[in-house]
Amino acid sequence: MARIHAGATLTPGFREFLAPWVARQPWYRGAGVPVLAPVGFFRFEDPAGEVGLETHLVTDGTDLYHVPMTYRGAPLAGAGHAVVATPEHSVLGTRWIYDGEADPVWRERVLDLVRAGGASDPAGRGGMGPAGARGERLGPVDEGALVEPVRVPVVGTPEPGPDVVGLVVGTWHPGGPDAGAVGGCLAVVRRTGPVVPGT
Repeated sequence: MARIHAGATLTPGFREFLAPWVARQPWYRGAGVPVLAPVGFFRFEDPAGEVGLETHLVTDGTDLYHVPMTYRGAPLAGAGHAVVATPEHSVLGTRWIYDGEADPVWRERVLDLVRAGGASDPAGRGGMGPAGARGERLGPVDEGALVEPVRVPVVGTPEPGPDVVGLVVGTWHPGGPDAGAVGGCLAVVRRTGPVVPGT
């Protein structure tokens, strides 16, 4: 289990590096660098205890964005294009923060979540209502399955196509901790082989 360092800080912090990174992504729907407000936050656990796995749900006031990130103590080979930031952690030193979609540990954790029908680990942040995710297995999930994060989630669950073998469904509180929770799809798992009737 990865250790959580209570009270630790990142320099630069999320407010400084996350919005410019979101603004550069092809799935960003706005113009210019947004002002992002946090809506939800949760974690997955790396069984090896080496990689931090966090998911941030943020809004620019119009759209909600799903930003899974991984935290590493050294660069991930072949993933230079997916670096979100390299801040200094007040306890652990330099952290390499990656877009989760490019990190094999994030992918495997999502596949495990779907296979087991599991749930994200409890996590909380001040000013936000509880958020979380759970896996839904709809068919056989093999090692070659493709994980596609839904970058701009909407309320409700999409009708899965014939190649979809799993979903990650999340909940969050868009109106703050005192408002009601809503839910939607955060990731889709697709088979990469041919669709076999009855499977």
